[in-house]
Amino acid sequence: MEHKELGSTGVKLPEIGLGTWEYHGGVEPLRKGLALGAFLIDTAEMYGTEEVVGETIRTRQGQVFVATKVSGNHLRYDDVIKAAEHSLKRLGIDSIDLYQIHWPDPGVPMRETMRAMETLVDEGKVRFIGVSNFYLRNLEEAQACMTKYGIVSNQVKYSLLQRGIEEDMLPYCQKNRITVIAYSPLGRGELTSKPLIRHRGAFNVLHNIARQTGKTAPQVALNWCLSKPNVIAIPKSDRTERVAENCQASGWRLSPEQITALDRAFR
Repeated sequence: MEHKELGSTGVKLPEIGLGTWEYHGGVEPLRKGLALGAFLIDTAEMYGTEEVVGETIRTRQGQVFVATKVSGNHLRYDDVIKAAEHSLKRLGIDSIDLYQIHWPDPGVPMRETMRAMETLVDEGKVRFIGVSNFYLRNLEEAQACMTKYGIVSNQVKYSLLQRGIEEDMLPYCQKNRITVIAYSPLGRGELTSKPLIRHRGAFNVLHNIARQTGKTAPQVALNWCLSKPNVIAIPKSDRTERVAENCQASGWRLSPEQITALDRAFR
């Protein structure tokens, strides 16, 4: 498993982590991922998976990097603090490694929310602050509200099938050393299944490259994400064998020509 730095923190994370949105696999697939070096697990208070993550890591304190999120419905100062405390209890840990705002709420002043996030770091309940589903304008506003700490990551949807962040968010994050955490990097399963007619030509390119590399199509799709500077991916699977396949998308690289071919195929 290859690693990338989280923002400019000096902390190295596996470039493939474990997502738990709509996860129903229990502890075994997550434990398999940990055994293969995917020691980043991402969850959220609204996912309903913090308890299973807590069970998974119970005997691995200090060996797993835990990321979770405060709901965009809980962004008032007191609500952020309470949400973090509830997440800590469900996870069974003393400190959240990466606490992220799940989505922005235009009805709550950003400064109020970020003040609460910084308080959590001051109190040792959170190590690093991140955001999720933020457009560039949201991210810049949040950064302007920080007085003590930086925003180290933005978790956004990114895959061969959804590349909108390449317009402005990805270049900005790369320039400013903010990690992009790609969720749904396999297009919510679309890149692992039979393609829709409109994608058939692009999928032919994907499968041709899979044959060239001796990898599976999902591994090629994930490796394409990882080829982008500052990007790590958190695919989700309920199946142990699929988790193993996802983890094996790291440790090698597509050639520049193969990356260009995928870029052109999946415009």
